[in-house]
Amino acid sequence: MANEALQAALTERYDSLSTSLRARVVQFVLDAFDSLGGYRDADAAAFVEQVLPTVLAAQAQMGQITDAYLSTMIADMMGGAAAPAGVKLDEALRGVDPAEVYTRPFVTTWTALSKGKAFTQAVAEGRTRLLSITETDMQLARTHAAQQSMRRAGAQFYRRRLTGTKNCALCTIASTQRYRVENLMPIHPGCDCKVEPLVGNRDPGQIIDEATLKAAHAAVAKGVGASDAGGRAPDYRDVIITRQHGEYGPLLAVRRQNFTGPDDVPSP
Repeated sequence: MANEALQAALTERYDSLSTSLRARVVQFVLDAFDSLGGYRDADAAAFVEQVLPTVLAAQAQMGQITDAYLSTMIADMMGGAAAPAGVKLDEALRGVDPAEVYTRPFVTTWTALSKGKAFTQAVAEGRTRLLSITETDMQLARTHAAQQSMRRAGAQFYRRRLTGTKNCALCTIASTQRYRVENLMPIHPGCDCKVEPLVGNRDPGQIIDEATLKAAHAAVAKGVGASDAGGRAPDYRDVIITRQHGEYGPLLAVRRQNFTGPDDVPSP
């Protein structure tokens, strides 16, 4: 029988560790960017050499604590012994050389300068991109580790658990659904949701949190004047969808959002 007190303690501890780890690596990377004397090619190379080892180590640590958390949770749910065996995360979680990824904030800065923007604004835009990159990489480490851990433990279904005091509409709606372990949890830039396994191997059905779904409909109705007490109209599956991003993998999006593809890149 599952020990609710143990699970609550595990969740609290995991949330504390993962939030602290994410905050520390983000602050380290931003501080390194802010302390640069310039933002030219040489500065970009020095920056990447400085921060990349720490970022990769933080991703590996996120994988370890996620595996330990999920292994213990699933063992308690299923009445077995916890056996975290570790996870193996590719350094290039996006399928792109991390050195190239962490050079992108400089490209953003250079592009802004080429458009005549003030130096301070250009650097700020580069910094914003760096923040998004670092947060997303930490989340990718979490989701990839979670999938490996749940597969090894024999879990078949999971849910998205909201964290913190503020959550976007995309995540809130997605948190009412169940997902299959073979599918990575959809994310978006800045996402900090976590994976939580569902007990048993019986499919609980697509909607697992009717109350939250109804509350979301009520919030939308307040803004647009349309709702449905049954929680089905408008159908959010026609609005909030999962797209396959070339680097992130499954990405939460609204149907009207589009991404640049090969056909959008002008020929040389």
